[in-house]
Amino acid sequence: MSENNGMFIRVDIEESLNEDTELCKLLVESCPVDIFALGDADELTTVAENLDECTLCDICTDAAPGQVQIVKLYRE
Repeated sequence: MSENNGMFIRVDIEESLNEDTELCKLLVESCPVDIFALGDADELTTVAENLDECTLCDICTDAAPGQVQIVKLYRE
């Protein structure tokens, strides 16, 4: 699943991550800028209006390596 509502980043979430409810809850609770939320079926989603607030802190990518990826949509 890919969310591309931000100007600077895109968040890619592997669908298999939703099988781990505890990890999904951890991601929601640990994101300092509230990028993640739990949907109706407890699936991990992103909050579109918060995507551009991402600080690239890597908390989510460290907690779920390979299952959550922050893709920069700009050149450094």
